[in-house]
Amino acid sequence: MLDYVLIQEAADRLKKRVRRTELIHSHHFSDTLAYPIHFKCENLQRTGSFKIRGALNFMTSQPRESLRNGVITASAGNHAQGVAFSADLLGVKATVYMPEATPLQKVLATRDYGAEVVLTGKNFDEAYAAAVQAGKSSGALFVHPFDDPLVMAGQGTIGLEVLEEIPDLANILVPIGGGGLIAGIVTAIKETHPHVRVIGVESAAAPSMHYSLKKGSIMAAPLTVTLADGIAVKRVGKKTFPIVRELVDEVVLVEEEEIAQAIVALLERTKLLVEGAGAVTLAALLNHRVRDIAGKTVCVLSGGNIDVKTIALVVERGLLAAGRYLKLKVELDDVPGSLARLSTDIAETRANISLITHDRRSKSLPIGRAEVLLELETRGFDHIQQVVGYLNSQGYEVEVMK
Repeated sequence: MLDYVLIQEAADRLKKRVRRTELIHSHHFSDTLAYPIHFKCENLQRTGSFKIRGALNFMTSQPRESLRNGVITASAGNHAQGVAFSADLLGVKATVYMPEATPLQKVLATRDYGAEVVLTGKNFDEAYAAAVQAGKSSGALFVHPFDDPLVMAGQGTIGLEVLEEIPDLANILVPIGGGGLIAGIVTAIKETHPHVRVIGVESAAAPSMHYSLKKGSIMAAPLTVTLADGIAVKRVGKKTFPIVRELVDEVVLVEEEEIAQAIVALLERTKLLVEGAGAVTLAALLNHRVRDIAGKTVCVLSGGNIDVKTIALVVERGLLAAGRYLKLKVELDDVPGSLARLSTDIAETRANISLITHDRRSKSLPIGRAEVLLELETRGFDHIQQVVGYLNSQGYEVEVMK
């Protein structure tokens, strides 16, 4: 079973094999939230996430004979890269089952580390079931993404590193998927610092741990599409759940728009690129999901493997959520000069047009009318109200688009 000694052994085993990631103090977010904020930057880890810690600790703990037929696993992306890297390091074959919708960047990165990738299933749980069945047939050693003491111990080394640098830590926020990361960290921290508040964060679109804790036992939670695909797990681990239930102080949920805003904020304010699963911790603080928080606080940024196309989508959603991007639909008289007048009036509000579409042929429009779709750069919600109010005062029919 997972215990403090197992985590210490993992730290010795992983020394010089994984990166001791930076623990960065953020002046901006500390000033914004009025208490000290630090980021544990596992997005800067080898393979781009914390997952390498657990995978490598598990595999280097095995007798060489057990690796003879290679290793097999299932993953939404980050664990896949950790296993593939570790297998390449140890010179064994790796096969990784990933959901069909896994971002291309994670698929290509896993293949680049030398693993065979099999895309199957609509979500992690379906890919997991396929991997377990394939492992039984091939004799390959299954490397569980989270529900194994050695995997959890590897992830728990993060907690040891944080306490070495911040012995007077008050709070630590940790993303939750299957529960391996937070189970390891909370075990490492509570052993010597029981007063530290350990807070788990999930996406409201994948609330498996929150749901199970509420029900009192492990339950399959309904899943919807989430930016935090790395923690989108329908069912938490049998071994992780009792640890979280016993030791973790609180589990909170964040919404998709809040995750998008946190990703954009980290890019702008800290120059850190973080995937949705890694940004949930800051999202929880910025949206006051944790009550009565004070003292030195660490957000674990668990990974940075975000697809390039997703970045574009996230930035747009984050800007919309922050009131810095505005989409409008405006009807005009279809006469020369109407569009020029609209542009001039928008310029009066000091909003900047980034995209404009002019349609005068739509069947839904009355004869003699034109429809204009606008995307504007704005300076916050007060500025949006000024823009919409001014256009209304000039006689335009304005509809704000979501």
